[in-house]
Amino acid sequence: MISLDLNFNILTRDLSHYLENQVKVGLFGSGVGLSLVLGFSAAYTCYYLISVAKKPQLISGGKKFYQFLKEQCPVVSETYYPTFWCWESRIQTLLRPFVTAKPGVVYRNELIKAADGGQISVDWFDNDDSLFYPDPTIRPTVLLLPGLTGTSRESYILHMVQQSRDLGYRWVVLAKRAGCGPTPRTYCAANTEDLETVIDHIQKTYEVAPMMAAGVSMGGMMLANYLGRKGRKTCLKGVIVFSAGWDVFECTASLEKPLDRFLFNSYLTSCLQASVHRHRPVLEKCYDIDHVMKAKTIRQFDERFTSIMFGYPTNDDYYRDASPVHKLKSVQVPMLCLNAADDVFSPSHAIPVEAVKQNPNLALLITCHGGHIGFLEGLWPRQSTYMDRVFKQFAKAVIEEGGRLKDLS
Repeated sequence: MISLDLNFNILTRDLSHYLENQVKVGLFGSGVGLSLVLGFSAAYTCYYLISVAKKPQLISGGKKFYQFLKEQCPVVSETYYPTFWCWESRIQTLLRPFVTAKPGVVYRNELIKAADGGQISVDWFDNDDSLFYPDPTIRPTVLLLPGLTGTSRESYILHMVQQSRDLGYRWVVLAKRAGCGPTPRTYCAANTEDLETVIDHIQKTYEVAPMMAAGVSMGGMMLANYLGRKGRKTCLKGVIVFSAGWDVFECTASLEKPLDRFLFNSYLTSCLQASVHRHRPVLEKCYDIDHVMKAKTIRQFDERFTSIMFGYPTNDDYYRDASPVHKLKSVQVPMLCLNAADDVFSPSHAIPVEAVKQNPNLALLITCHGGHIGFLEGLWPRQSTYMDRVFKQFAKAVIEEGGRLKDLS
């Protein structure tokens, strides 16, 4: 086994030796500039191949699920090559919305009435041109939950819709509450009532069509919490979760570190405040919105608004209930979870490796790099990402080979 530290030290030593002996006449004299570029490029390439490009770690609580993934989803065994020039976690996270293309998708919007009188907005991609499933009554349905501030127009959503279109599937995006209703309410990771309402609605609309779900970031947390509460009492055939925050205490602590607070926390807090401001005339009758708008972090926002809205005695009670790590033992549906070890939103020490090992219905795929919903690959990552490829292969496996996953215990 080659030692990473040893090889990097050797590269550094050799490069230093080269510079000391070759740079005699100035940077651009006698072709030294080109030699320097070539030297640095060689060193960078070696470092990338040794320490950056690695195979992901696949962990499962049961041999049957593990073998199924190895056979049906070859991507789990392939080396992940992050984009050569932006493999660092924060760069991947920040650049992904700007560099990835947004495929054209025409949705059909529907408003579903919630139990409290509010309305839940969902966007449908019916895929009526499906060659594989021309009959809409049996066309497989994929339900997607975006991240905290995400919509059906996010690039990662559009790419997965495109993947589903190629497979011939129908797609439904849970696009959040469209109205507060008589009882003002938004949503939180711990509350799965809206998700249950949407799943029941889809099942009643297409009773015999198989259905699976995918969740990204907070959407993945909500899906995992839903499965933990429902056990076997769900119509979902399988679930895939991307970049979920498994322990909310650890996630918020990571995002409160100075650099991450500057890069991510403040922006996300402002987005949450903007969503509250849109419903201010209704919400200010029940909450101190001025106090909410002064929050500087997600934790402060949750303390002043989310935990109060959903009736938790303290914000710690909310965070404990919202953390999926506590419910994984109750999941009874095949669930694959993709996380990057360098994700600042979900730090590696909080990824529930041991909890996954205790449940044969769970599998965890951990890449060394990828950031938060990044997973960029290729020289210019405009098209599909590693995350998209994992989704496509797993969705196809669940829909077409799901019978092999009926009893994983």
